[in-house]
Amino acid sequence: MREQGKLILIVDDEPDMCWALEHLLKNHGFATRKAQSAREALELMGRHRVACAFLDAKLPDMDGLELARHIQEIAPDIGIVMVSGYFYRDDVSIQEAISQGLIRSFISKPFLREEILKALRP
Repeated sequence: MREQGKLILIVDDEPDMCWALEHLLKNHGFATRKAQSAREALELMGRHRVACAFLDAKLPDMDGLELARHIQEIAPDIGIVMVSGYFYRDDVSIQEAISQGLIRSFISKPFLREEILKALRP
């Protein structure tokens, strides 16, 4: 994925996590939008063409996997990356979501900078 012109959506209810992801992505040339709830994320999806979304697994108003399903209905070609301190990579629900193509990849919190950047590559 080429950085310029690609809008990345960050969805996490923790302001510090949004800031960390936004800072990292902007330093690598990506444009970002952030949301702290599923409702806010879906509103942003309605107004912007998003290339990739980093979703927290647990949001105050909706489960991250449920949000991923709604996002895919709006934009089936979007790359969705689940970022979570709640789930693990080998959790059945995460493995199913990856195998079904619902999410592109999964990153555990705390994450490494390289993991985030790698997740943006097709």
